[in-house]
Amino acid sequence: MPIATRYLFIVSMDVQPEKETLFNEVYDTEHVPNLMKVPGVRAVTRLRTEPARFVLGGQAKELTGESAPKYVAIYEIDSPSVLESPAWAQAAEKGRWPTEVRPYTRNRHHIVRAVL
Repeated sequence: MPIATRYLFIVSMDVQPEKETLFNEVYDTEHVPNLMKVPGVRAVTRLRTEPARFVLGGQAKELTGESAPKYVAIYEIDSPSVLESPAWAQAAEKGRWPTEVRPYTRNRHHIVRAVL
């Protein structure tokens, strides 16, 4: 499906293994639905790194993702200003995310990319 917005907010992180089930449950059933209600958030796609192989220049290469965070969420947003809005700030602090999940995440990265 093509990207329908001019900007992407990309969030990547790892989570402590013993909290992974809770992380995925809360992300899917609370965190994403809360953030989808924010004006200017059009879509959210979650990704998980998987090991794979590819061939480049006749050589097989391993894709392990060892140094990259395991989980990525891509938020399609109308503008970077969405992330500074009161609605975003409130939605990001709702539910179990801030107290039961966020403290167990690490290797967090946040970046905004313009779609060309």
